[in-house]
Amino acid sequence: MARRGSLSDSESGSEDSSLSDSELQEAFSKGLLKPGLNVVLEEQPKRRNDTDGLKLCLSEFKQQLAWVERLDVTLPQVPDPVSQSASSKDAVDPENDFQREMSFYRQAQAAVLEALPRLRKLQVPTRRPDDYFAEMAKSDQQMQKIRQKLKSKQEAMERSEKAKQLRAMRKYGKKVQTEILQRRQKEKKNMLNAVKKYQKGLSDKLDFLDEEQTSSQGNKKGSANQRIKKGPNAKRRYKNQKFGFGGKKKGSKWNTKESFNDVSSFRPKVAHNKGPGKAGKGGKKALNKRPGKRARQKMKNRAR
Repeated sequence: MARRGSLSDSESGSEDSSLSDSELQEAFSKGLLKPGLNVVLEEQPKRRNDTDGLKLCLSEFKQQLAWVERLDVTLPQVPDPVSQSASSKDAVDPENDFQREMSFYRQAQAAVLEALPRLRKLQVPTRRPDDYFAEMAKSDQQMQKIRQKLKSKQEAMERSEKAKQLRAMRKYGKKVQTEILQRRQKEKKNMLNAVKKYQKGLSDKLDFLDEEQTSSQGNKKGSANQRIKKGPNAKRRYKNQKFGFGGKKKGSKWNTKESFNDVSSFRPKVAHNKGPGKAGKGGKKALNKRPGKRARQKMKNRAR
């Protein structure tokens, strides 16, 4: 970019005289520049193909070394095994990432196919021996840190997986519990409806009682079978064999269905104070007669 500025004829001798940036700034500050006097010129860069100069530079830093020291191979890309033809440079679209990378890959493959036989001919080993030991780029301490970090990540993943399983099991347990509660509520509601119908005389069937009894008996039988299958441990069996088995102590005096329905030992005369020697108004009083205070004092004195 070139800038050309011109002043008035009185201040400058010619309109084509070129001024430096400082002179133009000074003229602009004095107000000597007029519109239309500054023109921006776009100069095209000159292209030169100095073949002789390039060859001279090449000859200065070029070294005549053997190929095994240079290992440079310049070849076109290997033919495509699918199309069995090597694509030209014009066929590869530089904007297409896949075609461009494949061209690089085939060109490197062709260089390998050309260089390997030459290296074998020069008896240069191309494979690493099995007992080759190379020092690692990273220290043992850094690798230990990396190993610990990977281990902590794995443990965190295992903990999160266990937590997920526990949450799933809790959800499943809650679901089963709600289903059982809903089923019990439904059975209770059906039984209450059947009882109401029976009380109102709409139905004369008592099948719901039989169903309830059979279900309770089935539950009891199932729990008894489980207890029988499980059985006591060895210590309990040894003590039972040595001391005997006294039976259940807790709840032994509770009423059962059979004892509640059994009224053979009931005596109404004794229960209602109508037995011999207890008739009249003082029958009940005579039954619960308590000695007086003086009588009790005399009894204490005699005991002493």
